[in-house]
Amino acid sequence: MKLATYTYKDRARIGQIVDGRIHATAWADTMQHLIRRGITTTRTSDSYPLEAVKLEAPVRPSKIIAIGRNYADHAAETGSEVPKAPLIFAKFPSSIVGPGETITWSSAIATQVDWEGELAVVIGRRARNVSEDDAMNYVFGYTIANDVTARDLQLRQDTQWTRGKSLDTFCPLGPWIVTRDEIADPHNLAIKTTVNGEVMQDSNTSNMMFKIPMLIAYCSRMFTLEPGDLILTGTPPGVGEGRKPPVYLKDGDVVSVTIEGIGELTNPCRVLTE
Repeated sequence: MKLATYTYKDRARIGQIVDGRIHATAWADTMQHLIRRGITTTRTSDSYPLEAVKLEAPVRPSKIIAIGRNYADHAAETGSEVPKAPLIFAKFPSSIVGPGETITWSSAIATQVDWEGELAVVIGRRARNVSEDDAMNYVFGYTIANDVTARDLQLRQDTQWTRGKSLDTFCPLGPWIVTRDEIADPHNLAIKTTVNGEVMQDSNTSNMMFKIPMLIAYCSRMFTLEPGDLILTGTPPGVGEGRKPPVYLKDGDVVSVTIEGIGELTNPCRVLTE
């Protein structure tokens, strides 16, 4: 099942996508409420073609847990050590934008802004001290994230990952959530990122070192995961920082992240010169 948050005539709703149309649901007024209550098959008679609505970020989580260097070849391209355990950092929920929304940053704050296409796991149940064997039962579904990163802030100015990765608009998310039952194996999905149509990242989630059950179990031992929370599972090689010479996003660029079985997340870029 594909579930989206959308706006139609200035009203935000939740909908199920079927055959290119979005069907308004009667489940809940936010995705978090839907996740907490569980899925039913009830939907209203209201439906619209996708092009008639504005898709929003599908979920607004209480927290975004991101995993660094979870692809060995990405660690290698940036000259970093492969972590022996999941490398955890956070992105602020205020950094979330939806599909089609603009990634923006001020040139006075950052000039080396990079892309990181990632599979995002949506937590479906409150999880604390979950075992790896039981971890997938806590997954609601999957969506696409772009872990946009100001490399100059993250790596050179003050080496603060949170600041470099949590600027407003630095977490594009969407275009919808695909429920767990629709993805037979989340560890075997093609993942690709393009900038202005040029392929930058082209990999497969099978290359993740720390798999989803391990990540959920590991994280839940340290902090409680709430319904709707996100785990960003890391990015494959092909980021701008790893290129020689490095390549960074510019004003007017368009970034698209595509993951097999989920869809495509596209966002334009704009540099503010204030």
